[in-house]
Amino acid sequence: MLNVFCSPARYVQGPDATRQLAAELQRLGCAGPTLLLASHSARRLLETLWVESFAELDIPLQVFDFGGECSAAEIERCLLEARRIDAVAIVGAGGGKVLDTARAVASEFGKPVACCPTVAASDAPCSALSVVYTPEGTFEKCLFYKRNPDLVLVDTQVIAAAPVRLLIAGMGDALATKFEADTARMAHKPNAVGGACTLAAAALADLCYQTLLRDGVAAVAAVKARSVTPAFERIVEANTLLSGLGFESGGLAVAHSVHNGLTALPETHDRLHGEKVAFGTLVQLVLEGRESSLIEEVMGFCLRVGLPMTLNELGLDSLSPAQARLVAERALAPGETAHNEPFALTVESVRDALFATDAWSRAFKVNAQG
Repeated sequence: MLNVFCSPARYVQGPDATRQLAAELQRLGCAGPTLLLASHSARRLLETLWVESFAELDIPLQVFDFGGECSAAEIERCLLEARRIDAVAIVGAGGGKVLDTARAVASEFGKPVACCPTVAASDAPCSALSVVYTPEGTFEKCLFYKRNPDLVLVDTQVIAAAPVRLLIAGMGDALATKFEADTARMAHKPNAVGGACTLAAAALADLCYQTLLRDGVAAVAAVKARSVTPAFERIVEANTLLSGLGFESGGLAVAHSVHNGLTALPETHDRLHGEKVAFGTLVQLVLEGRESSLIEEVMGFCLRVGLPMTLNELGLDSLSPAQARLVAERALAPGETAHNEPFALTVESVRDALFATDAWSRAFKVNAQG
């Protein structure tokens, strides 16, 4: 198996980075009509700046409202608009579903794509895939692309204005990066782009974890104060770039499969992706029999920044044996990344790890607070 590493062509991050979007597209050779797919909140916050900065460089801009769901119908609707204006580039501005739609449109149309996240709630902006849902919001399929985004532009002034829960959820998603990449590498399983993990990807995944431990608490405090600080900048980079490169070029394992399993229970649907991944990370560490000191280090981090550690915090006041089996069966479905573990998993072993993790986390919280 060949070593494979992938990444966006260019990553730009900092306060008021939005002001440089037009110039960055021009740098990429995209100085013609641009289709910008925007969420409602992104348009409200940034449209004036988009219009002014694109006009300064005489680049035609069409801001197009995102319909709310990355579905086949929405992709087709946006693709028709891209063709109508003969766009030379596609830009997505908003949350993950806007960015997924922009990537899908750009791939279908054969044009460059720029991703401009307005939250740091997941590591999706840098990736070469889109998650497609039905118009009603049910998962349908993943689309994989030949290359990563041409530009990822992160305006940390915008990120700092978003609810702090979103940044914390992004840290939950990033928390899994090191441990899943380590597992996939040790098991000699392929990463998300079909190759073996490079030294670079492993180092980025480890740096992601160390950055979370060092700067997570300070970054949460910064967002609560609506401030951009060096610690906050580093956490945004960890959530977006380090985790994005680490998961895609490193590999996934149980943590994300447990997330997928938890989505089978309606009680968890109001919990964010990264919140469920954080609990899945603890389940993975318990299932792998990692050292108690490491598991409690991760638990301590979750407690300090406000990530869920127990089933109750995920909306599951009580998890019945039947529910636990359903979660475990979904986590072990064919094609799930749980099969990247270096040993065979069973429904019973995953089920037991769910209950054991919950019990350990509850005891840890009692001891920490006592």
